[in-house]
Amino acid sequence: MEAIRVIVVGLTIVLNAGIAAADFARAEFVLANSAAVDVPPSWLPFLGTLKAAGAAGLLLGLLGVEWLGIAAAAGLVLFYLGALAAHVRARELGTMYFPGLFFALAVGSLELR
Repeated sequence: MEAIRVIVVGLTIVLNAGIAAADFARAEFVLANSAAVDVPPSWLPFLGTLKAAGAAGLLLGLLGVEWLGIAAAAGLVLFYLGALAAHVRARELGTMYFPGLFFALAVGSLELR
């Protein structure tokens, strides 16, 4: 069970760190996706910071700061729940698979704590 936890949480860390970097770099796919759900480009640094903080908190949770890992996983669950809501509100159902995947990984990371 410990190996599964490390794999799920590790994947959540890597993907969130990667998408945070894409937010900071204002990657084309990030700008297009944000525009499709009416998120202004000026929000990207803040959203990237939240994702990076979640990844860092999960990493610290794996390294022994259990409460921080739990808080980070819960924060990412709420973050991606909001992202899914934004996609539904904008009727951008075709692009929900990315926030859906991130949401599922965050839920898994929280559940495996």
